[in-house]
Amino acid sequence: MSVYKEIKRVTTHVLSEMKLKGEKIAMLTSYDFSMAKLVDQAGIDIILVGDSASNVMAGNETTLPITLDQMIYHGKSVVRAVTRALVVVDMPFGTYQGNSLEALNSAIKIMKVTHADAVKVEGGKEIIESVERILSAGIPVMGHLGLMPQSINKYGTYTVRAKEEVEAQKLIEDALLLEAVGCFAIVLEKIPATLGAKVAQTLKIPVIGIGAGGEVDGQVLVLHDMLGITQTFSPRFLRRYLNLAEEIQGAVNNYVQDVKSKDFPNEKEQY
Repeated sequence: MSVYKEIKRVTTHVLSEMKLKGEKIAMLTSYDFSMAKLVDQAGIDIILVGDSASNVMAGNETTLPITLDQMIYHGKSVVRAVTRALVVVDMPFGTYQGNSLEALNSAIKIMKVTHADAVKVEGGKEIIESVERILSAGIPVMGHLGLMPQSINKYGTYTVRAKEEVEAQKLIEDALLLEAVGCFAIVLEKIPATLGAKVAQTLKIPVIGIGAGGEVDGQVLVLHDMLGITQTFSPRFLRRYLNLAEEIQGAVNNYVQDVKSKDFPNEKEQY
């Protein structure tokens, strides 16, 4: 029987069962109550309160400026709306790199204030002490490898990662390390499909891809991208399921015209 059909609440255990049964995991970002409620009711498995809020909600060029308190605000808003999906909150840049005690305190604050189910961090060997410390407090951790947006200043480009053998081998080693210390899942971003498949086959924990091919255990997209609210971002891995930018602008334009022409409100729309 399908794991998807019978569950009332997605947990880390449920995700492991889905991988074992070959059932794909669907994940999307959300940042506010109203959208998260719709996404949850539509049957999503995981909602990521992504630090991509820095881009799509605040208009920053990168994910780096968003703060811990801002992520907690978005996390609280999303958790209030959700009854089924597993909610994961991104730990923002500067809250876990280089200081495992600060990482632990940041993760505890996220969990205590938002009531989320887990946190997500970017990196492998270089942040493993922080990952272990967070896990030691009983907080589930999702990893993130491949293109890591918080390290964009180091890369200098959003190009595909791990095309060369050395970087690909390091990614595999980092993935195995994250699994070994206890991460419940890993996101792989913008890597060759063959490498994504290899990692998913090698690991026992679920591997979620964003531009990592179809042979991983699940997929994630940024909600504003797949709904067509954002228009300037068009990587190969993005499928737009709607063109909401056009729909919203059309509706607002109609409203403006109706107000200007005194068509709104009509007699039935007033007291």
